[in-house]
This record gives sequence, structure tokens and C-alpha cells, in this order.
Amino acid sequence: MIEDKTKQGSVEVNIENRIATIEFFHPSHNSLPGNLLAKLANAITEAGQNDEIVVIVLKSSGDRTFCAGASFDELIAIKDLESGHAFFMGFANVINACRKCPKIIIGRVQGKAVGGGVGVASAVDYCFATKYSSVKLSELAIGIGPFVVGPAVERKLGTSAFSQMAINATEWYSANWALQNGLFANVSDSAEDMDAQIKILSTRLAKSNPQAQTQLKKVFWEGTEHWDKLLAERASVSGTLVLSDFTVNAINSFKSK
Repeated sequence: MIEDKTKQGSVEVNIENRIATIEFFHPSHNSLPGNLLAKLANAITEAGQNDEIVVIVLKSSGDRTFCAGASFDELIAIKDLESGHAFFMGFANVINACRKCPKIIIGRVQGKAVGGGVGVASAVDYCFATKYSSVKLSELAIGIGPFVVGPAVERKLGTSAFSQMAINATEWYSANWALQNGLFANVSDSAEDMDAQIKILSTRLAKSNPQAQTQLKKVFWEGTEHWDKLLAERASVSGTLVLSDFTVNAINSFKSK
């Protein structure tokens, strides 16, 4: 386990007092390669099916980076449409796992979120953050675009804020901006303060009626029933664009910095 966590990253689940904490880690700023995306989607799905769990907390390891998004190493290794579609379906599967999960998911964002990381933060039901949690949709800067995460981000922030982030792809948007636009529900000055707030809410929810929470979550996600098809189509768009010379050169340029 130590070797896997150090070199390839990990997804760990801890259950205590009817609260499941799902924590992902990758040594490259908590980026999400395909194997971790699959493990994360499975962990969320399994937690949703576990009757011993009432509420889920989704978090990443470390201090100042929540998630750096897609793995550049895997992006640059994509050589055909099939593998491109499969890679971007990893993010689609995580978003859909959150959407379909019958349990309320609380997000813990301790630091910066980029690209797919913004998508993950948008897919939870209630998101806490710290003042260090600036966000950026950087996809257009490397010639792709936030196609797969777009539906989740747009649902949470609205079309105007989503389009601002998607178009101005090199701009960091502050945690307060994300709070004002609905991505975050609470922004704390420190991770300690944030964790205290998460403990209060998760403990309260763990003692609440699970059936009522499940029905409430269905209400939250009404109108997204077509997302299985939609996100698969979006994964094909990204999988095609990632093969372009522009994107290959842009990713190599980013990797060399």
C-alpha cells in the first residue's frame, strides 16, 4: 500500500459513525490519472450502496492543492480516439457516480482546483473550501475545452460564470468568487476551521433520516437523467481534440515548465 500510494496515488475509504470519508491522493498535485478516476468512481458508488453509510465526505490529501485535474502524462500518451474517449470517460464516470449516489456528498476543498478538479468540486452536493481554494478551467489553454466537466460546473455556477472560466482559461478565480457564484457553500480561513464546519454538518446529517436525504438528492439532480449519454458524447469531443498537434504541443510546453 505504501508503494502504491507513493508512486501511483491512492483512494482510501474510512467509515466512522455512519460517515464515509473518501480520500484521494496523487504525488503530482493530486492529479487524476485513469486508474485513480476508476477507483474514485467505484468508491463513491460502493459507498452509496452501503447501508451503514448515511453521508459521504469527499476530500484529497495535502495542504494547498485539492486536485490538479487530468494527468498530463496520460494526456500526452493518448494516440487514438478510443483511448482518448476512455480517458475522458474517467472524469465522466466520477461525475455520474456523484450524481447517481443516493447519499449526500460533502466536498472538502483545501486548496487550488484545476480543470477536472473543478468538475469534482461541482459534482458534490455541498462544498466547503478554504480561502486558498482558487479555481481555474485551463482546458482551452491546451486546446481542448471543459467539455466533460462543463455540465456539472454550469449546473453549479450558471452559464455566465461557467463561460467566464471556460473562455479565460489562464485566469485563477478566487475562493470568494467561487463562493459568490455558488460553487462553494462556505469558505474558511484555515483547513482546521473548515474541518470543524464539516464535522458539524456531517454529524448532523448522519443522524438525519436517510430516506429523506435520498429523496432530497433526487430533487437536486432533476433534469440530469440524460447525463450518461451527454458526458459520453463530451468525452468523444475531448478525446478527438487531444490528438491535435496544437494540444500535443501545448501539453509538452506545460510539462517543460
